Amino acid sequence: MEKSAAVASLGQQSLLLPAWIKAALAANDRLKLCLTLLQAAVSQALNPQATPPDLSPEMAAAGLDAAWCRELPGSGRRDGEEVLLPALPELMAQLERDLGVMARPLLEPVSAGAATLPADERERVAAWLACLADSHGTRVSTALLHQLSHGHRGAKKAHRSGTHAVLHGPDAGDSLHLLVMDLHKQLNLLAAGLCSELLDGAHVWQLRDEDRPRVQAFMRGLQRTRGLKFDHPGLDTAATSEADRLLIQNDIGTNDAHVLVIQVQAQCITLTYSDLHRARFAFFQAQLAALGAQWSAPQSRLSEGLNRGEAYLLGTASFQAQDEAQLLQQLEGLAARVVFLIDWNRARKRLQLFVGKAAALRVLEQAAAREVGHMGWLRAGGEQLLFSAMQAMGDQAFRVGERLDEVLGEAGATDFLLELLALCTQSLQAQQPRAQVADEARLLLARRLQLHAPEFDLLAEHAALCQSLAASLSEALSHRLSDEPEAAAKLARRAKLWEREADELVMAARERALRQPRWLAFARMIEKSDDAADALEECAYLVSLISEHHEGWNRQVRESLARLAEVVLQAAQEQVKALAIARHLSAASAATEHEAFIAASWGVLRAESECDQLLRQAKRCILAELSDAASLLLAHELAQQLERASDCLLNAAYALRELAFGKAGVRA
Repeated sequence: MEKSAAVASLGQQSLLLPAWIKAALAANDRLKLCLTLLQAAVSQALNPQATPPDLSPEMAAAGLDAAWCRELPGSGRRDGEEVLLPALPELMAQLERDLGVMARPLLEPVSAGAATLPADERERVAAWLACLADSHGTRVSTALLHQLSHGHRGAKKAHRSGTHAVLHGPDAGDSLHLLVMDLHKQLNLLAAGLCSELLDGAHVWQLRDEDRPRVQAFMRGLQRTRGLKFDHPGLDTAATSEADRLLIQNDIGTNDAHVLVIQVQAQCITLTYSDLHRARFAFFQAQLAALGAQWSAPQSRLSEGLNRGEAYLLGTASFQAQDEAQLLQQLEGLAARVVFLIDWNRARKRLQLFVGKAAALRVLEQAAAREVGHMGWLRAGGEQLLFSAMQAMGDQAFRVGERLDEVLGEAGATDFLLELLALCTQSLQAQQPRAQVADEARLLLARRLQLHAPEFDLLAEHAALCQSLAASLSEALSHRLSDEPEAAAKLARRAKLWEREADELVMAARERALRQPRWLAFARMIEKSDDAADALEECAYLVSLISEHHEGWNRQVRESLARLAEVVLQAAQEQVKALAIARHLSAASAATEHEAFIAASWGVLRAESECDQLLRQAKRCILAELSDAASLLLAHELAQQLERASDCLLNAAYALRELAFGKAGVRA
């Protein structure tokens, strides 16, 4: 005689309920696995070239390891619009048995305080049990698969096809999958109300002494981060012991298909996780992988029929501990990550209003790693909080429709969002009013804008290209590159590429100036700097021509031009230095910073003045040493363009001086 029957014979029916609930939860796992096996079999039959999925970890976790289960995913054969599945009768029988086991604690009046199903739900269970018992045949249609597994409430009945296309009896909009989810929710409520005690916040019953520290470790991790969900429902935990294993279930949030079940046996943790959102599933995989989890290949389950509609993923993660201390550490770390799943997808979508998809994921990953989360930001206003802060900065900072990363850059926007999420969490945990949080968010954004200077990034990048052009020319003339046609041609090609990159920066600055008035001065300055880039690129081209026509060239001519190129390089280097200093100048800057900027600016001026003198000396040398017309013309033009480059750099330096003095609150 079974122990449950012996207890019943003594008239103690209420003692059966904990065992029935445990059996029902196990039956829930088997029902979901059977539906996954059915979908996998149909998918494999319709796509025979694909590799059949390996569901052995899920079967082992659910305790369902019959031969027909192992063979089912690869046993289907397409027959017209249907799939011939020899093991379908066994599958239907398993579904019927497990549905009965799952519904039993909700149908039997085992105690006065136990929750029972309403009459319409009892009829729904009865209809499905009858249909599963009456099902015959070995053919599966799309309509039958839809009726068994769809997850859309109120769905219309799918088109029927085949002799045994659909099961007759249940409501057309219902599905076995929906019924299982509804029963699971009722079981959770029943289990919570029936627990024998609360252990550090977990509802537990029939718990072995050796499992108590494990539940406490899980709850330590959960409590460590629970506050990050604020008043959002979720994270209720139930635990019980069954034979030699501990079962822990956490409801995560309010979504029926978002489930987390943990089994602990010996030194091994097995976690079964399902999620509607692929991106969130991948996020949780990465979170647990960092703790040492080994994941099975996740299986996709369709919610609206075969290969149509929304799908959710089901996967298994396992942890293998070396000792009990490591096992407790893994349970605590795992539990601490659960809170970051709540409203994760909503936070991701809101963040993508300000940065790209990859950056939004990085923000959520780093917010979880720092244990600040995203719920504080959502509770403080989410996207509206940030839109208001951006609007408060005025048109000089943000234009309508402009994303955060378009102004701050991707890295700057990511860093700011992480700061903002941490700020919102800390402020709300300190019970600050939301209006105060909004003020702090505006100040945080203002500080970030002051630190971030994209206009100076653009100017610095352009100045670096000018410096590279000048350095290449100086090296070429110092090392007699004019005597090597192939090397000189390579220099000209490289210079052309740099000059095109410089042009693109000019166009970017002009485009920003059309949208933001504060960019006008920077656009004008980069245009002056681009004149220098054009002159230097022309010099590189002339060097390539000279390498083909250098009759009569001697040491004196080369040295005069090389000296001129060297001083142009000095001017470009001083301009780069002046830009680096000007980026951080303000009225509050130290005197040493102001002095350093003035010194760099005057360095450009002195270099330009020296170039004027060197140009005259080069002209005398060229006229004295060269008699070939082509060589004389090219040498003279090269000297002129080098001196022109120094003039353009000086014009850019004057424009930078006006900008820097303006930042420092001084008239230029």
